[in-house]
Amino acid sequence: MTNTTRTLLAASLALGMVLGTSSAMAKDPPKTTDHAAMTHADTHDSAEPVTDSWITTKVKTDLLTSKNVPGTEVMVETVNGVVTLKGTVATQAEYDKALRVTKGIKGVKSVDSTGLKVAGGAAKAAKR
Repeated sequence: MTNTTRTLLAASLALGMVLGTSSAMAKDPPKTTDHAAMTHADTHDSAEPVTDSWITTKVKTDLLTSKNVPGTEVMVETVNGVVTLKGTVATQAEYDKALRVTKGIKGVKSVDSTGLKVAGGAAKAAKR
């Protein structure tokens, strides 16, 4: 490759990176004093409303980053703030921690863990 070709390729890549990252940059939230638009602002870090999809994502993320909880083995579904956990964990301690992590998420009204099982044993599964 010649120097001109390399320079042109590098410039094209740099331009592509700059244009590609501009859409990923954070945008300032709208300036508003409308408290109705800030529903549930005290329930998590942003002023966005807590939605079932937000709760599901937050629960799944926290389970995946928690020690001693196999987050990839736990299915999470949220409907009207009620989180349903399904899947199989290895121990009662993992079951208890998954339940505790889920209950700790703001916006969670209750947790249905009847579908979350402990491998080789019966968990104290209940609608909690």
